[in-house]
Amino acid sequence: MPFLVRIHPFAVAVAAATVAAIIHLRRRHSHIKAMGPTLLVLSAKSHEELKLAQSLKLKLETSASLNLSEEEKEVKVLLDSEVGPTDKLNFEVGSYMGSLVASRFGRLLIWSPRLSSTHDLVSKNFHELPCGTVCISDVQFKGRGRSKNVWDSPLGCLLFSFTLQIEDGKKLPLLQYVVSLAVTEAIKQLCRDKGLPQLDLRIKWPNDLYLEGLKVGGILCTSSYQSKFFHVSAGVGLNVDNQKPTTCLNTVLGKKRPNLSKLTREEILASFFNKFEDLFEIFLKEGFNVLEDIYCKTWLHSGQKVVIEEKIDGRSIQAEVTIQGLTLSGYLLATDKQNNFFELHPDGNRLKVFYRCVLTFSLLLLSIAALTSSKDLHSRCELFSNTFRILPSYSLKI
Repeated sequence: MPFLVRIHPFAVAVAAATVAAIIHLRRRHSHIKAMGPTLLVLSAKSHEELKLAQSLKLKLETSASLNLSEEEKEVKVLLDSEVGPTDKLNFEVGSYMGSLVASRFGRLLIWSPRLSSTHDLVSKNFHELPCGTVCISDVQFKGRGRSKNVWDSPLGCLLFSFTLQIEDGKKLPLLQYVVSLAVTEAIKQLCRDKGLPQLDLRIKWPNDLYLEGLKVGGILCTSSYQSKFFHVSAGVGLNVDNQKPTTCLNTVLGKKRPNLSKLTREEILASFFNKFEDLFEIFLKEGFNVLEDIYCKTWLHSGQKVVIEEKIDGRSIQAEVTIQGLTLSGYLLATDKQNNFFELHPDGNRLKVFYRCVLTFSLLLLSIAALTSSKDLHSRCELFSNTFRILPSYSLKI
């Protein structure tokens, strides 16, 4: 005989939210597939980069050399001078190029209204693109985060990836910190130049960006090695004008002082490359230790207490340590109560971060995260890929 099972109304709401989120994602994916060819618009800072853009366009038109996702097999490539009334360019190239003073990065730009991932485009086609090329998209439908997480990429985000090369492998793990620092320093400089209130944009190690306690951005760096050089694809996602899933730069600016001019994607991107080029030169010549003081003033972790756990002779040993900064190799530097120093790195240590726990219920969080597209609630909570892992308990303040 059939029987009834008592189900809490909240559980029903959670299940309904999960189903709604899945339906939304499927419809979104189907809509994207039906939108026709992927538009790529090439823009150049100078006559020299214009020649590179023309050569790249010709190459893409005469061969199927570009490695793209399944949804982007049809591609329409234009120079920005060829954009007609039916191909709306939702990015002010003139404003961006006019603010750009960097001599190596961002001078050749690829813009698209929609891409699966800017990072995939530059990383999978690294050898087809001049070094320093930047790819920007208005929206992404398969934006990449760390550890194969999907980065939520709604309209209003600044979403870009660019290419660079580095020879010294010891510097490679530290490069993501330089990119993160360039973002925060660029925003500070831009606010000063425009007479806007300062935004307290902070770095959550190793490569997340937080504003007023909420995640508003992230950095992704991947690399391959060939011919004595590491070929690096660096990606940045930053909430500029989108209030969801968390908050954004312009929303916080509006709260500080209403009716002020807003930050634009174009000026942020130009400011980033202007700042990154300077920091990158210092990094290559003098190392990260010259930049570490600025970095540690910008991150969230100085003085943070954590518990490390490791196995010694079959026994589990725990110790509370305090984060002090970074080691020369870019890992966390911590001390215990006896002033012993620890370099926390991929050696099996596990990191517990204690939060004020009001409700623990992982299934609930997964369902809410599916609805809100918030990756902070349910990702594997990796502080550093395969380095430290927050133990799998989840907290939600009701």
